[in-house]
Amino acid sequence: MNRYYSSLTACLALLVLWEVVARSLHLPALPPASQALVVFFKELPGPLGFNWLVSTYRVLAGMFLATVTAVPLGLFLGRCPQADRLLGPFFSLIYPVPKIVLVPLIMVIFGLGDAAKILLITLVLFFQILLPVRDGARHLSSYLVDAVTSLGVRGLAFYRHVVFPAVLPEVLTGLRVASGTAIAVLFFAETIASQEGLGYYLLDAWTRYAYPDLYAGVLAMSLLGFALHSFLEWLEHRLCHWKYL
Repeated sequence: MNRYYSSLTACLALLVLWEVVARSLHLPALPPASQALVVFFKELPGPLGFNWLVSTYRVLAGMFLATVTAVPLGLFLGRCPQADRLLGPFFSLIYPVPKIVLVPLIMVIFGLGDAAKILLITLVLFFQILLPVRDGARHLSSYLVDAVTSLGVRGLAFYRHVVFPAVLPEVLTGLRVASGTAIAVLFFAETIASQEGLGYYLLDAWTRYAYPDLYAGVLAMSLLGFALHSFLEWLEHRLCHWKYL
């Protein structure tokens, strides 16, 4: 609980600092925080809220697809050295490539709708989840493995009751760290030939020089990132409580 109070205090301090700096500088491009908050709450039931929901759907869909594909594959590669030797070099080659460079190709193939944006987020997060899961499964304690297999635990039961719980902290930590990357990728994707989403909302406000609207969009994007990070942190504490003993 103290952690959340600390976060709230930090947010309030940042808003106060923003208000003071904006009123001191009198720059059109830096409206006071109070002005941005008025626009934020005014627009939240309308366009801002709609675009926030669209962006939330895209991020959650991308994170879900990346998780359900990367986790099983990472577990398999970590426990099957032959498969890792075969596929590992391919993933090591692809991982350093910035996935942003694939945006034109993805949009040409999948169009400008949700599918392209969700696929881009999925690709970015896939490798950030796959590699930690693979490494965690690979370095599983041999004593633990021997003890469990001596009791007759094999096959899917071994993965379900031993390997997956062992790498669950890596999965959730990877998702939490990658959530910020997902928001950044989403913003970039939504500014390209898009008609909805927070990226589109921000770009539209910027082109109209509607700076209070622009900062309201920044607040909404920040709120989305903070909500995702906080939820994943809560989930990690809930499911991996032994990690924090």
